[in-house]
Amino acid sequence: MELKPEIIERIAALEKKYLAMGQDLTSYLDGLLHADFLTYWDYVHLDTLLSLQTPKTSFPDEEIFIMYHQITELYFKLCLHEYKQIAARQNIDAKFFLARINRINCYFDNLIRSFEVMVAGMEPEQFLKFRMSLLPASGFQSAQYRMIEICSADFIRLVDKDVRESMEKKNASIAEMFQHIYWKAGATELATGKKTLTLNQFEEKYSVELIRLATEYTDKNLWKIYTSLPQQDQKDNKIVQALRLLDVSININWPLSHYKSAVRYLQKDPEDIKATGGTNWQKYLPPRFQRRIFYPALHSEQEMNEWGKGWVAKEVFGMDKSI
Repeated sequence: MELKPEIIERIAALEKKYLAMGQDLTSYLDGLLHADFLTYWDYVHLDTLLSLQTPKTSFPDEEIFIMYHQITELYFKLCLHEYKQIAARQNIDAKFFLARINRINCYFDNLIRSFEVMVAGMEPEQFLKFRMSLLPASGFQSAQYRMIEICSADFIRLVDKDVRESMEKKNASIAEMFQHIYWKAGATELATGKKTLTLNQFEEKYSVELIRLATEYTDKNLWKIYTSLPQQDQKDNKIVQALRLLDVSININWPLSHYKSAVRYLQKDPEDIKATGGTNWQKYLPPRFQRRIFYPALHSEQEMNEWGKGWVAKEVFGMDKSI
């Protein structure tokens, strides 16, 4: 059988490639000849994936709880994949930047819409029972979500609002600011104000890694990269709106989706039930308390003063508000 010119061309290119590595092309061709055909289930490790749900109780809805959180972490990993591409890109242009921001926004849109599984997809009676077997584990301990925050903006934007100004004035180091990061206040015991075991576990496992990441992304977080673009690209309405949407998705819609779920399962008059990790969800989740805004320069004073109110207007009163 006579080989087509394009086949001969590719064989020559392969031989050149493997010679550069000091390898023999014939051996690799033998490997291809003897290898089995790839299957979908092997490629995505389907059997392993479907075996990763190991409930701690016999309540059926616990498996829903586990799978949803696993799906969430996979979406977070997708987001981080985009952040890494943006940070690693040499001479990044507006087209590449916008395309990756749009991907992240798409991932968060799917996450936010799918959170209805947590809001209405489980029986409250089951959840309130099996949750007691999960202590002190908490979604608060999602390191990937903290990484997304760190990659999104200057680290000062994650500092507790009450000390943010003083930290900025003294040009505090990442390590100093980390001691005042906003989410630590949310993982305190409701009665004593002490750190919960949930927070202590999380800090012991991830503090060093998160500080390292924050240091690495000091000059390549999304805001820094955005402000490095040419002025005309910084004024591009598509880019501005994409960043504004990212800000709202991460700092308003995502935490308030959790808040809606917490209210359904944990709000009891006249007392509230503690979250599984003892986190102070009533003060930790609502954006109006945190005032966490990645890109204040892209929002009006009114939008920042009403940060999070649009979600309440839409979800509670059926009004269409963007912020």
